[in-house]
Amino acid sequence: MRRLSCFALLGLILALCGAARLQAELVWTPGQGWRVEGGALAGLSGEEGRNALDLMNKARAAEESGSARAAIKSYEKVAKRYPNSVFAAEAYYRTGQLYEKRRQYYKSFDAFQSLVLRYPNSERFSQVIGDQYRIAQGLLDGKRAYMWGFLPGLKNREKSIEYFEQIVKNAPFSDYAPLSLMNVARAHQRMNSTEEAIDALDRMINNYPGNVLTPDAYLKLAQTHASLVEGPAYDQASTKSAITYYEDYLIQFPGDSGAASAEKGLAEMKTLLAQSKMIMADYYYKYRRNYKAAKVFYNEAITTYPDSQVAARARTMLADVDARLAGQNPPPLAPEQKAKEPKKKRFWLF
Repeated sequence: MRRLSCFALLGLILALCGAARLQAELVWTPGQGWRVEGGALAGLSGEEGRNALDLMNKARAAEESGSARAAIKSYEKVAKRYPNSVFAAEAYYRTGQLYEKRRQYYKSFDAFQSLVLRYPNSERFSQVIGDQYRIAQGLLDGKRAYMWGFLPGLKNREKSIEYFEQIVKNAPFSDYAPLSLMNVARAHQRMNSTEEAIDALDRMINNYPGNVLTPDAYLKLAQTHASLVEGPAYDQASTKSAITYYEDYLIQFPGDSGAASAEKGLAEMKTLLAQSKMIMADYYYKYRRNYKAAKVFYNEAITTYPDSQVAARARTMLADVDARLAGQNPPPLAPEQKAKEPKKKRFWLF
């Protein structure tokens, strides 16, 4: 039984090797035009095969003579009439190239997408993903797609986002996927869609943790969260998120070129968070005379950023609070440390 299994496996290997030798390859040369080489599995035979080959040669001749519209028309006929042939993938590829030269970027991307979806095993696959990326990049940078090849349309950066996301779906394990996510984030930031930019950067660092772009994604994620911060008197959720990503960046990529920028950003966010604690502490100190609550927030301000000027003031106020809680006369505060107490009401007799 074991011997039979070995023979069966050997037969399968030989069959696959034979099939590989029979796999057809489409080749074009200026003198001879298109021809099928390397096997008999062109997908067509007889008159049908000759008709497809004639159409391909007609399309290439039109292309070489500068008649892009006529070439596109013939290539599209090949793709539609002979979808199971060796010619179809090449027809889609050349259609996409011609549309791109005519600056009809939407049609170009769609032609390339048809190749990706219908012929994922094509030797053109990686090249086409690169072509799609180039189109999306151009749209993001402000290129205008032309209608009918001569009438410029409006800039459409929203379309670039759609295309970058499609590239991530088409080839999630290619080098273009993390690049595309970074560009999705950049496009959303340009359109002030901050939450969407954060989502793209978050997918980038989670899906491609070992990529060369991951450090930059961490830094941009921290900076994007920081851009949402409105000040110490407001909600500090974005401040805390920015601190987390700055710290993660500095821990994981200590030698990266953006370390100095990250350290500065981290200090700013910690200062702001400490200030927010001081606002709460001063509120309980001044207006509620709740010294226990004030002590909690002064301590949190110190813990948040121990080496800051905010922490120094918090320590001074904490000494005052401790004295009040102990029933002692608090030490005099420096003018800049004094908390303004509400004026006492005075009653006058006339």
